[in-house]
Amino acid sequence: MRTFFPSESGKESQVNALNPLSWLQVERGKLSKLPSNSSSSSIESLIKVPEPPILPFYKPVDYVKVLAQIHEELELCPPQEQSNLYLLQFQVFRGLGEVKLLRRSLRAAWQKANSIHEKLIFGAWLKYEKQGEEHSSDLLASCDKCAQEFGPVDILTQLPIDATVSRTHENISMNGNEIPRNVSFRIQDEKVDCDRQKISSLSAPFHAMLNGCFSESLREDIDLSQNNISASGMRTIIEFSMTGSLNEVPTHLLLEILVFANKFCCEKLKDACDRRLASFVSSREDAVELMAYALEENCPVLAASCLQVFLNDLPDCLNDNRVVDIFRHADRQQRSIMVGQASFSLYCLLSEVCMNLDPQLDKTACFLERLVEFSENDRQRMLAFHQLGCLRLLRKEYDEAKRLFEEALNAGHIYSVAGLARLSYIKGHKLWSYEKLSSVICAVTPLGWMYQERSLYCEGDKRWEDLEKASELDPTLTYPYMYRAATLMRNQNVQAALAEINWVLGFKLALECLELRFCFYLALEDYKSAICDVQAILTLSPDYRMFEGRVAASQFRTLVREHVENWTTADCWLQLYNRWSSVDDIGSLSVIYQMLESDAAKGVLYFRQSLLLLRLNCPEAAMRSLQLARQHASRDDEKLVYEGWILYDTGHCEEGLRKAEESIRIKRSFEAFFLKAYALADSSQDPSSSSTVVSLLEDALKCPSDRLRKGQALNNLGSVYVDRGKLDLAADCYINALKIRHTRAHQGLARVHFLRDDKSAAYEEMSKLIEKARNNASAYEKRSEYCDRELTKTDLEMVTRLDPLRVYPYRYRAAVLMDSHKEAEAIAELSRAIAFKADLHLLHLRAAFHEHVGDVVGALQDCRAALSVDPNHQEMLELHSRVNSHEP
Repeated sequence: MRTFFPSESGKESQVNALNPLSWLQVERGKLSKLPSNSSSSSIESLIKVPEPPILPFYKPVDYVKVLAQIHEELELCPPQEQSNLYLLQFQVFRGLGEVKLLRRSLRAAWQKANSIHEKLIFGAWLKYEKQGEEHSSDLLASCDKCAQEFGPVDILTQLPIDATVSRTHENISMNGNEIPRNVSFRIQDEKVDCDRQKISSLSAPFHAMLNGCFSESLREDIDLSQNNISASGMRTIIEFSMTGSLNEVPTHLLLEILVFANKFCCEKLKDACDRRLASFVSSREDAVELMAYALEENCPVLAASCLQVFLNDLPDCLNDNRVVDIFRHADRQQRSIMVGQASFSLYCLLSEVCMNLDPQLDKTACFLERLVEFSENDRQRMLAFHQLGCLRLLRKEYDEAKRLFEEALNAGHIYSVAGLARLSYIKGHKLWSYEKLSSVICAVTPLGWMYQERSLYCEGDKRWEDLEKASELDPTLTYPYMYRAATLMRNQNVQAALAEINWVLGFKLALECLELRFCFYLALEDYKSAICDVQAILTLSPDYRMFEGRVAASQFRTLVREHVENWTTADCWLQLYNRWSSVDDIGSLSVIYQMLESDAAKGVLYFRQSLLLLRLNCPEAAMRSLQLARQHASRDDEKLVYEGWILYDTGHCEEGLRKAEESIRIKRSFEAFFLKAYALADSSQDPSSSSTVVSLLEDALKCPSDRLRKGQALNNLGSVYVDRGKLDLAADCYINALKIRHTRAHQGLARVHFLRDDKSAAYEEMSKLIEKARNNASAYEKRSEYCDRELTKTDLEMVTRLDPLRVYPYRYRAAVLMDSHKEAEAIAELSRAIAFKADLHLLHLRAAFHEHVGDVVGALQDCRAALSVDPNHQEMLELHSRVNSHEP
């Protein structure tokens, strides 16, 4: 979910201690120092760290085991159950924060949809998850996959006509009396003539009335005035009885005929009305009006068409009370008409969208209540109970929250114990909360969140120890770093506080950590550093609000900006060059943000911004910047380049290549040649294509550009030369790149030294990169390849220290332990990282280790979990097949 639930605290006065509005009342240009005795603006209140929220996610204690179970069930279950299993897999990856993996699970659920309703729900969910890409839908329209995901489903073809509704009824006579061939229906003052047998063929009731034992069978004139059908409606029905179609019939008349068809059981006529009305649904207004008829008259095609309009309009349609009421008040039969057997999936989607809009609204609670109601198994129930428990906790409905967390816990969701502990703490039972978490830690393999949660219920050294353990077990948790940094800052240990918060920002660009560091700088009156952080925050999230959502970050920037010297355009470019060269990505982001306020070419700047954001592993923000670059492009050839990168970054390499070629035809430019070279190198399987890539990069270097981009081109050209074995040419490229301060070229030059059998020179070259780069974990990792085992071990320990999310060091250490016949320790080293990172390579290696020691069950479990991460990984498939054949 895009918006996490705020934390709950038993001491609300602490949460509200800071009054950030006092900052906004300072006179322009007169931001005062922070008085030490001020309750509203003291360091104590300024750097308060809110308690970590109870996340409304499915967080199993052993996610590997759960993923393996899901994978096994997918192999064995009937097709109609697969989509729900992929939805569960999606929820597991959601709890792990794996955005790419959860989207792939969602796509699999969409592909395996067993009904039109599931197709609509999962297709809309995919579209909702990819909201950042909707501005590029015109570019993606040429891709069949994207067209299917984002485009409307042809419901009429997906719901075929039921063959049982087309049977006719034979003519009969009664008591030897000849039944008149024609009959007239009188409606008020009008008379409508028709063929008796054509009308009787519409339904069994008509057949019985006109040909059976009823008196109407002998009449030539029948009064239908009391049946809510107009003369024009009856004429249309008679025409349908002869032609079998409804052409050019207005909506109001179709609705009239639909009700009549339902009353007289004219299934074929009803189906025709249903389908014809469905074709008229094109807006939310249409859908709201017609859904009422669909549910009342049992029209599944019309209902599905209306549902599609609602779902494709998420999240906006949930701000319309009429739409919300349809979903809230539908009874069992109406839900069956509207969504078939997919009620859980639908309300799972609606709940998530509402929680992102505003988790405290009544409609959010209502949808979660329905989610609980429609849960069919323990897994679904534990998710639904836990999510509704989080909502009740947020709304301070503590007794109901306790009941729901207990239900989730009883169903097997151990993470819900955090909710129970928090509630107990709020009610003043701090010791119970501590002991409850302690019992969980003793009962299962402990995870980082358990120690983090327990730390809230103790003080002093015990709290510090728990938070240290939390970081050790799960370095992705930001609260422990923030708490330690804030504590150090309160104790006037400024350098240690900054080192702590810089540590986590070195491997995880979390907005809350940037906000805390901004507060540190504000308290220290280091406005240059403060403006840097707040501008980086606004780059990542333009609408970000600080201090638990109470103040817009943009307002703080306005205030702090008054205390920072204004840079000229030349100053900005010099700052950008210096920071880019020192691999200071956050600093570079800040400079670009400031440059965008000037009259400089914004398309180029937004493009540079996107490159930095990709390097910082912020793909959604990077795509937003690329879209802005496209919008602000000053020329057609420039716009085509940005469109090419958008296509390339969304997985459409060939289409991106074509955009580059189209741009080159208009104008030969550095960026167009660079894009074409990059896309060709990635997409072509032909070894001879490398010569074309070289030619394209050489063409790029002949075109005007700044040194930042030319350094990147030289670096890439050097890599191609290395792959082709032309080491002298590669070295020239890297040296030329270093002359214009492209710092990362040290890594390429080190590789050249290594391939020339000069390992010492390679080590020294990487040492130069480590000295220059602000973020240098990857440099330590690369240098570890160019030294002996002890130095390698030291470098990789430093990598884990700087960036514990990098997986290679864990794999290397595990391999060394395995070589030393320390199998249990090797497996434990991999398990340490797997606990917080669902990585294919870690799971693959651990599966191989399990196989080696004869643990077939463990190997098979890891294989299945790994194939959940990448179902098409060939080596993993082979290992899975081999291990599976040994399973008892």
